[in-house]
Amino acid sequence: MTPIETHFDRDRATSNKMNGWLALSPLFVFLGVYLVTSIVVNDFYSVPVTAAFVIATVYAMLITRRYEKLDRMLDIFSEGASNRNVLIMIWIFVLAGAFATTSKEMGAIDATVNFALWALPGNLIYAGLFFAACFISMAIGTSVGTIVALVPIAAGLSEQLGISAAFTTAIIVGGSFFGDNLSFISDTTIAATQTQGCSMRDKFRVNIAIAGPAALIVGGIYVYMGLSSTSVVPEVGTIEWMKIVPYLLAIGLALGGMNVIGVLCVGVIANGVIGIIAGDFTWVSWLAAVGDGIKGMGELIIVTMLAGGLLELVRYNGGLNFIIKALTRRVKGKRGAEFAVASLAAVANLCTANNTISILTTGPIARDISKSYGLDSRKTASLLDTASCLVQGIIPYGAQLLMASTLAGVSAFSIIGGLYYPLALGVVAVASILFRFPRKYS
Repeated sequence: MTPIETHFDRDRATSNKMNGWLALSPLFVFLGVYLVTSIVVNDFYSVPVTAAFVIATVYAMLITRRYEKLDRMLDIFSEGASNRNVLIMIWIFVLAGAFATTSKEMGAIDATVNFALWALPGNLIYAGLFFAACFISMAIGTSVGTIVALVPIAAGLSEQLGISAAFTTAIIVGGSFFGDNLSFISDTTIAATQTQGCSMRDKFRVNIAIAGPAALIVGGIYVYMGLSSTSVVPEVGTIEWMKIVPYLLAIGLALGGMNVIGVLCVGVIANGVIGIIAGDFTWVSWLAAVGDGIKGMGELIIVTMLAGGLLELVRYNGGLNFIIKALTRRVKGKRGAEFAVASLAAVANLCTANNTISILTTGPIARDISKSYGLDSRKTASLLDTASCLVQGIIPYGAQLLMASTLAGVSAFSIIGGLYYPLALGVVAVASILFRFPRKYS
């Protein structure tokens, strides 16, 4: 028995009686209800994602009832919905809603938009937003934190410039995954290097050879799009410098290493203090704005819990391990092994909607593949991280797109069409496997 099969047998799902495709079918039901219905009616706003998740969850329980009682199924679902990562994400959503709404009511977004229009020529707005997202995400190591900080500004700019809010939001989301994939303090970097037994510095050297060219290509596209744009930049309004402070404070604290939850708490308080000083808030109106922001995240919180529960049922029924075993069954040669590693992380991410969890789930199996086929552990770690971030950046039920769509007031699917960076990252990653670069690590 090969090392790959041994590891799979050691980590197989609790329930292994169900056919693999049947175990995965709740995901297809979700996509069918949400995506197909939206396409048929030609309106992605008309189908609530919560309803699609509920239908898929009921279906998942129906196919599981042959093996488990209802009480046990509810326990499994609740374990997924109350997973530590899900609850931390919910806290971030709560505080992000409060921060975004208090920023808007206090005038911080308008002030920051005016500053951006003043600082950047109109034809470099796209590229400026993208490289700002790349830099901030690289510094703070989190795509969610970058999205919280920059999407409201991007949405405000789109309104001022008369361009699509979905497009400017996609620019930020794409750039946010540059740092999520590369940063030394990113959860995905830590997970990838720990599971493959290599240093973060060496993994970075491999990863930058893949992510760097992708970012430069996309940045060049945004520069070209800006230069060829015929849109007229509106006259810059008065910049209220004091109202920019909460955003600068949030970015500065994040760059300094503060946890994103702490950053958002400080940001909400700063909005209140500055708003009261400027006369935009009273104590009561600030509390009302905080409450409105939290309420605005209600659907997003419910979706996050429903997704966590549904995906836990899929995992419990063996759907994830079915895919892992299928992908590792016929690996041949180094190219095939590297494709298998990347595919494992990508498919696991589809089934978990969490790039860190997908790396932790498939990392040990990827290490078995790496040893069996003589792959460089640094290249393997890079492929795990890149593939998981690629998928996480484009799935409409992932935390990043859900957060961005809520903050910008657009549908998650409308953002996907403008996600140039994840597409470019995927193309360069495939090329790195086919053409064996960077050569030293291939």
